[in-house]
Amino acid sequence: MKLFLVTRGSQGDVYPYLALASELKKRGHEVTLSLPQLFENLAKSFQIRYVLQACDDVRGMIGGAAETNQKTSHLLKWVRRVMDKQFEEFIPVLNEHDILIAANTEFAAPSIAEYCKKPVIRTAFAPFLPGTLIPPPVMPWPKANPVFTPRFLWKALNTGTNFMVLHTLNKNRKQRGMPPVKNFGLHAAETSANFLMYSRYLGNTDPGWTYKWDIGGYCFNDALPHDEDTFKQIMAFIRENDKPALFFTLGSCDAKDKDRISEWLLDICIRRGYKLVVGSGWFNTGSRLQNNPNVFIADKPVRHSLIFPCCKAIIHHGGCGATHSAARAGKPQLVFPLIIDQHYWGNRVSELGVGPERARIARISAKQLEDKVNDLVNNASYQEKAAALGKQIQSEQGVEDMCHYIEATFG
Repeated sequence: MKLFLVTRGSQGDVYPYLALASELKKRGHEVTLSLPQLFENLAKSFQIRYVLQACDDVRGMIGGAAETNQKTSHLLKWVRRVMDKQFEEFIPVLNEHDILIAANTEFAAPSIAEYCKKPVIRTAFAPFLPGTLIPPPVMPWPKANPVFTPRFLWKALNTGTNFMVLHTLNKNRKQRGMPPVKNFGLHAAETSANFLMYSRYLGNTDPGWTYKWDIGGYCFNDALPHDEDTFKQIMAFIRENDKPALFFTLGSCDAKDKDRISEWLLDICIRRGYKLVVGSGWFNTGSRLQNNPNVFIADKPVRHSLIFPCCKAIIHHGGCGATHSAARAGKPQLVFPLIIDQHYWGNRVSELGVGPERARIARISAKQLEDKVNDLVNNASYQEKAAALGKQIQSEQGVEDMCHYIEATFG
């Protein structure tokens, strides 16, 4: 089969698609991957045929969304600009392929597949399907409420999404002789084969879903290149003494409070007898920390799968990739959600009992943070449940399951 894969976003969005594209290629399929320019060198290292996206301000979108709390005007301009480019870029490529596989953030993908008369698999890193029991994971209220029920919140989300995308979507559909879409969320779910690329043990599903869907597991990419010198230095730091090591990262996200939290975490570690590894990520988290024997700043990429198993606990932003990596390592975790589905994953951590309640990075006090960290490190229940969850996730084969689903459904 000839498969056209499309994703955009941060490492947690792109790394699984690189793993999927590599495995599909090994199985004899012809694969083309569309991804942001930021990841071109990585695509080259995997020797995958790729095309780069013209509209590529992914780092700016993520940083701006975190700082403005997803201000509508910021997202509107970005989403509409991206959608216009999607129609221009993807149609010529898809015409030369058999199937479109696209992340649910590719709002134009179902319409492009419809225009090209090709099937589409729409993937998601959280339960982004309208249902009756699970609130929209994009909203910062992941728990059901007797007034703001999941049905109500999905209607509210669909209203907002329609405001963002319908004008641009229908403009492009009209230009190509296609009828207008009335409700983007329903149209996308109903016209796609929906595949959930997260663990059934860490995430959940909704019995109210009436769409075509399946779930496989997170597509861990254990073939990612990393900086070997940085890896050796981190391991030497962790093994230097018996102090428990905590890992802190905000991944691809930015937050104006990141320096304050980093300083507080280091202070807590010094007083409590821990040590701290900070993954700097895209926005140099922890870069202002003073040289101290209790902290290591990892400013070059090292795979989480190599480091997390050696740490006592993980403190992070709640991205799907970071949450799954910490869970697979069997480690307790504390989540500071910032945008999109991070609130959902933070809530799942506490629901499953593998960490404390999520916390708002802009609102937490030094005392509250210390209490959270103390609970995270010393709560035996978190450790026991995290270890059990780790074994479950280790039993999954996300990449292989996704490939099997593609071949069984369309082969």
